[in-house]
Amino acid sequence: MTQRPLPPFSAIRAFEAAARHLSFKSAAEELCVTPSAISHQVKTLEEHLGQPVFVRAANKLALTRAGEAYAEALTGILGDLVAATGRATAGAKAGPFRVQATAAFNARWLVPRLERCPLRGALSVTTAAGAPDTDFSRNEADLIVHWLDSPIPGCHVLPMLKTVRYPVASPEVAARIEAPQDLLKEPLLRDQELDCWAEWFRAAGVVASEDSLGGEFNANCDINLAAAERGQGVSLAWDAIARATLEEGRLVRLFDIETEPVVIYSVAYPEARADDPRIAAMRDWLLHESLEDGTSADPVRVEAAQ
Repeated sequence: MTQRPLPPFSAIRAFEAAARHLSFKSAAEELCVTPSAISHQVKTLEEHLGQPVFVRAANKLALTRAGEAYAEALTGILGDLVAATGRATAGAKAGPFRVQATAAFNARWLVPRLERCPLRGALSVTTAAGAPDTDFSRNEADLIVHWLDSPIPGCHVLPMLKTVRYPVASPEVAARIEAPQDLLKEPLLRDQELDCWAEWFRAAGVVASEDSLGGEFNANCDINLAAAERGQGVSLAWDAIARATLEEGRLVRLFDIETEPVVIYSVAYPEARADDPRIAAMRDWLLHESLEDGTSADPVRVEAAQ
């Protein structure tokens, strides 16, 4: 790589401070050096540029036209450098990176892939009693995995997981089920919010009224999956959430029939912290993982950002 013909950084710092103060003495006090050291560094810069940057007369210091233009450019460059340095060191100075999500997401999606998370050493994961609290002034989170994709005032909300549902059961229960209509003889484990059993039965061509479904309503899908693992009924699982459990053999998928895909999780964080490098790293990892799984809610956007 060709080296760029830049002046020494010590000369740049000395000049920038002297240009702000229009005083070698004040610049020296700021940088904890002597006025003669500032004068020497400025001379080095002038030799590098091939022209003077200050006019010195009657104990007064003034910028030349070239010096004024150079100082103005340096102000922006050094400001960007300070900001970049702050971003680069934020992870080392900060405490735990706090993520809040639902029980099902944490236990069945996040934990199986935590070893790939770029922030795993700093990650502090909390489980919301229901859907994660969207008020960042009180939820003590840096980022939340938001239920569904509704807007949150003052926050960026990026749809993440879009997935279908299908019935799952323990191997013992699955062994006695041969056709979709057989499910009507089994205890159906149902969600209090976004229950999709009626939709699934319609897709399966089974006539079943809401009253005939019966079943047990639970607070969230993780409770239903846990109950299904113990042979207590059949759960209608979100594919993106249940895959790891199915791969481990604790649950068995019943039939190839699926509901229409729905966005069930989004990444959300405050707009004011959009430039936080740890938020960006966690956001990008979550979106990339969903893309790799084939469950991304916005694959075109994620691929374009990579």
